[in-house]
Amino acid sequence: MPDSLVIIPTYNEKENIEKILRKVFSLSHLFHVLIVDDGSPDGTAKIVKQLQGEYNGHLFIEEREGKLGLGTAYIHGFKWALAHQYNFIFEMDADFSHNPEDLIRLRNACVEGADVAIGSRYIKGVNVVNWPMGRVLMSYFASVYVRFITGIDIQDATAGFKCYKKRVLETINFDKVKFVGYAFQIEMKFTAVKHGFKVVEVPIIFTDRTEGTSKMSSSIFKEAFLGVIQLKINSWFRKYEQAKN
Repeated sequence: MPDSLVIIPTYNEKENIEKILRKVFSLSHLFHVLIVDDGSPDGTAKIVKQLQGEYNGHLFIEEREGKLGLGTAYIHGFKWALAHQYNFIFEMDADFSHNPEDLIRLRNACVEGADVAIGSRYIKGVNVVNWPMGRVLMSYFASVYVRFITGIDIQDATAGFKCYKKRVLETINFDKVKFVGYAFQIEMKFTAVKHGFKVVEVPIIFTDRTEGTSKMSSSIFKEAFLGVIQLKINSWFRKYEQAKN
């Protein structure tokens, strides 16, 4: 059985979903893919189900009712991945902002010793394509802010392109993960660091979507801004089991 599962949350991604899946399945390493669809009214789930016949045993879908949030979609996927005994579990967007070819580089980083590998936009300068300058600055300084408040040494604290070793997700208590939006990505990195896992950043080029609609909103940024402070305060009263080498 393949050791790697890519989790892709979807909501209205009919323009991208078939193309992203075909790209992942064309890679030199065999990845399985789990789509977690939050009731997309545009028929995203229907497209995935049609492709399951072609990629039998490699493509899976979990359907949820309503838009329940990015964080809960990933946690749903993490639990599914652990139940099916995958060793490497990935987070990736459906819109090609994350280059599927970088999945292999993230996996290699974990094979070579990392517990969490982050596809980082900021480890070598600023590697973002097609974003307006205002959004680039907001994203970059969000990571600066996260480092200042939390003390974690991660250049791209809000990145959503990652590979986890199974033992990381087995250690993190999902019931204690509080955030469901943008702050979820920060919380997962912070929690992994606090548990003593080795987190490395792999430089990538992030390209903004060309099809479909962005899910970003001001409320998501607000959750992240206030959530980082709450995350730090809560950590003072919480004990983190240390990872064993």
